[in-house]
Amino acid sequence: MKEPLIGKTLEELKDIATSLGMPKFTGGQIAKWLYSDHVMSIDDMTNISKVNRQKLSEQFTIGAMPFKEELTSRDGTKKYLFPVSCKDDNGEGHNKCVESVYIPDKDRATLCISCQVGCKMNCLFCQTGKQGYEGSLTASDIINQIYSLPDQDKLTNIVFMGQGEPMDNLDAVMKATEVLTAEWGYAWSPRRITVSSVGTPKLKYFLDNSECHVAISMHTPIHEQRAQMMPAEKMFPIKDVVELLRRYDFSGQRRLSFEYIVFNNFNDTMTHAREIVKLLEGLDCRMNLIRFHQIPGIDLKASDEKKMERLRDYLTAHGIFTTIRASRGQDIFAACGLLSTKDRQI
Repeated sequence: MKEPLIGKTLEELKDIATSLGMPKFTGGQIAKWLYSDHVMSIDDMTNISKVNRQKLSEQFTIGAMPFKEELTSRDGTKKYLFPVSCKDDNGEGHNKCVESVYIPDKDRATLCISCQVGCKMNCLFCQTGKQGYEGSLTASDIINQIYSLPDQDKLTNIVFMGQGEPMDNLDAVMKATEVLTAEWGYAWSPRRITVSSVGTPKLKYFLDNSECHVAISMHTPIHEQRAQMMPAEKMFPIKDVVELLRRYDFSGQRRLSFEYIVFNNFNDTMTHAREIVKLLEGLDCRMNLIRFHQIPGIDLKASDEKKMERLRDYLTAHGIFTTIRASRGQDIFAACGLLSTKDRQI
């Protein structure tokens, strides 16, 4: 089976070139054809000799995999189903699929991408968590969600908030963000990319080696409640996550945010508001309040608008800039917590 070129770093492309008997600089030419020109065929790389294109084609392919399904919401949000050749924890490859969500909004267009098929974190309120873990995407699988997106030229932002926990597939996520931000790659500012996490010990490595924005899934500041909803709390409590974050500077362009799905009579009280303020005191950050979207078999209800506004106003008044995130794509199951490809293969 031929190996995909998209998702490879400049050094990897140079190594491929030299291994095939080509000049090392050919790797740079390949990178430009991939990430600047978005070619769909190796034959389109016209400044590489025909002989060398033939050598490359014998072992490699561009790796662009078109989406298999597109759903459009009433609000303009689009959900795409992409095929992936993900790997399980034993390194075995499997043909699966993931969902990506394209969210246009005035002069912005955000793509919410996935990094795993399913997820190991098993958060109570998340449909992806209910799917279980089926495998981790390669850097090629991750980049393909952008490379094969019809509206890729309109993108202004990318968020790793789709299926999977980015810190649980950190090597591939770091490689993908390198492709996105390097001068030889997409040359995006890391400030256009946000990587989310429930908080794991690998978060420190990401913070030390990436300049992308960070979004932490909090959902409650109270340890016992969070452990009830999010098994990761038992391994890496939110208070430890916050203490780690305090070691880093978020006063400049790099942004730290917390995600908070608001549940009725569960985490929407003034007690929670005060505990959030106490937990985050002195930390340069913002809070995103998110409406809960009901999933089957879960006895949690969405908080009402007045309670969410009260929570927002209290946090903002106490120095934590807080917004209520608009819900997008709910009618096509593209909203926060609804992504799932359970029992779907391609």
